[in-house]
Amino acid sequence: MSAPAPSPLAIVDAEPLPRQEEVLTEAALAFVAELHRRFTPRRDELLARRAERRAEIARTSTLDFLPETAAVRADDSWRVAPAPAALNDRRVEITGPTDRKMTINALNSGAKVWLADFEDASAPTWENVVLGQVNLSDAYTRNIDFTDERTGKSYALRPDGELATVVMRPRGWHLNERHLADADGTPVPGALVDFGLYFFHNAQRLLDLGKGPYFYLPKTESHLEARLWNDVFVFAQDYVGIPQGTVRATVLIETITAAYEMEEILYELRDHAAGLNAGRWDYLFSIVKNFRDGGARFVLPDRNAVTMTAPFMRAYTELLVRTCHKRGAHAIGGMAAFIPSRRDAEVNKVAFEKVRADKDREANDGFDGSWVAHPDLVPIAMESFDKVLGDKPNQKDRLREDVHVEAADLIAIDSLDAKPTYAGLVNAVQVGIRYIEAWLRGLGAVAIFNLMEDAATAEISRSQIWQWINAGVEFENGDRATPELARKVAAEELEAIRKETGEEAFAAGHWQQAHDLLLQVSLDEDYADFLTLPAYEQLKG
Repeated sequence: MSAPAPSPLAIVDAEPLPRQEEVLTEAALAFVAELHRRFTPRRDELLARRAERRAEIARTSTLDFLPETAAVRADDSWRVAPAPAALNDRRVEITGPTDRKMTINALNSGAKVWLADFEDASAPTWENVVLGQVNLSDAYTRNIDFTDERTGKSYALRPDGELATVVMRPRGWHLNERHLADADGTPVPGALVDFGLYFFHNAQRLLDLGKGPYFYLPKTESHLEARLWNDVFVFAQDYVGIPQGTVRATVLIETITAAYEMEEILYELRDHAAGLNAGRWDYLFSIVKNFRDGGARFVLPDRNAVTMTAPFMRAYTELLVRTCHKRGAHAIGGMAAFIPSRRDAEVNKVAFEKVRADKDREANDGFDGSWVAHPDLVPIAMESFDKVLGDKPNQKDRLREDVHVEAADLIAIDSLDAKPTYAGLVNAVQVGIRYIEAWLRGLGAVAIFNLMEDAATAEISRSQIWQWINAGVEFENGDRATPELARKVAAEELEAIRKETGEEAFAAGHWQQAHDLLLQVSLDEDYADFLTLPAYEQLKG
């Protein structure tokens, strides 16, 4: 009798996890291996193309709509596939990682959709990658419950009809999964690991539940990257024997280059497209990254001063709504990241009014739905969209033909009056250190100063520090942004954290490591494309 065929992928340097055999089956790994064999070479080419495009932006300090795809934009006849029933009403979406408690709370939240996040809200420890898959499979088979050891509180799923529809977000194309490698020792892209394991185990199961395998696609920078995802979907559906067009994907327009290719991205995914989403922190991070050689006119003020009503952000969001509705796709708005305080009712009152105003604006601008980070915000956002939508599932019939956005409008950063402030520098350092420390402990979604922060937060924080130093910004107090000033502020913050937490907790954390990593990516002359790349090398597990 011949020996069984060896697993096509090796699990590398990973401690065994409870129930991992349910996820890392021979059949599932064979599928991921085939995705890797077919699509990783193209992924690598597209990552190289990103670097070439960045170099071109450095040379020209501008961007424009692509001349080679003008015919796609001019052709008014094409539309994306109609939305499946489970994704037709998306008026409120809640986001969060796939730990067991969050899985139950998000599904029970009253939101229409849960963005189940393996990306920015999840630090990619092997435990989070594998057990997140276990939790989603358990949710679909209703084999999930959770008891909080600290409080004794128990959590269980509501009836199926009351649960949010899951839209799963895999990692971006740039991140590898070091714990899964092929015979040559080449790691598999994290995107293909997350997508492959989830799709293989759950695609048919979701169809049986009257839903389907739905995805959010992060960090997309071009329509060619969307084309790659579309080819992955076509292959995957054939592989497991489900109808073409079953997959639905919503693309986050959270890079400045993608903002110039919205129609082309929808076109490439048109049989599988569900919509586009308007991000904020990653979008600003992308502007800094791409235009970091562009001089003073591209210098952003404090991140909290760049609201969605800033002229260049408004151009972007209105163009997104118009583009989506022209093509029959959902336009999904940005994040309300506020975390309610259990101790300060006044803080909550002020924040809730801001959330309500933000969601009212999105609903009135034509968005079909929006994001929140906390269940307490679901009713606020729901009310804003209910007022506009009524009984309608969406407002895709509102074409926003009044919107006209020129290429220059999307990068008119200097239309803002706000300037960088010393307090903004301090906040960037504070949030950067606190977020990175939690990330190094395996936490991707972290409440800091009453806001739910994820990896995009750390990216914009370190990008602003880098940009202000390299632009020689002078703050209102007369201080100039320099490496020395950043180090001084970081040292003061580290000492403040030590006093705040106490020596024992400070020593047990990763505070010095987080401090050092923030300064590394903020002060290095060679700007790292993604903070998570050097951070992943330091992530245990």
